Amino acid sequence: MNYQGIIVEESLENKSILDQLEIKKIEVEEVTEEHKTPWIKTWTMKTVEIPEAQAGSVAEKISQALDSQHAWFADFQNDTTHYIIFKNKVFCVKDFNQKQYDEAKTYGISLGIPEYQVDFHPESQQWIR
Repeated sequence: MNYQGIIVEESLENKSILDQLEIKKIEVEEVTEEHKTPWIKTWTMKTVEIPEAQAGSVAEKISQALDSQHAWFADFQNDTTHYIIFKNKVFCVKDFNQKQYDEAKTYGISLGIPEYQVDFHPESQQWIR
């Protein structure tokens, strides 16, 4: 089963990864103080679809492409697996395991990402979906 997720274009140091992905939707959102990204004025959120067979390699490519100056993440998921991607670190959460989500959340907070943004469990993602 294919994966779907959102990549913020401004989070990428190397945007060429976007050329390799199927982009389903593009939304531009004005940045607010709550986003904690004062170096940009808007977020360009690209909803992507990733074939199941390519998920691991795409996650690694996204990890390498993320901005090295600021803390960002990207994520995509299907019905059983959720990839949460930081610069040089990928979490692969199986069966929506809360312990694995907690590890990814702790890691994201340690990078300086606001806590409300790293509440990855699908039931808690109203902030971005």
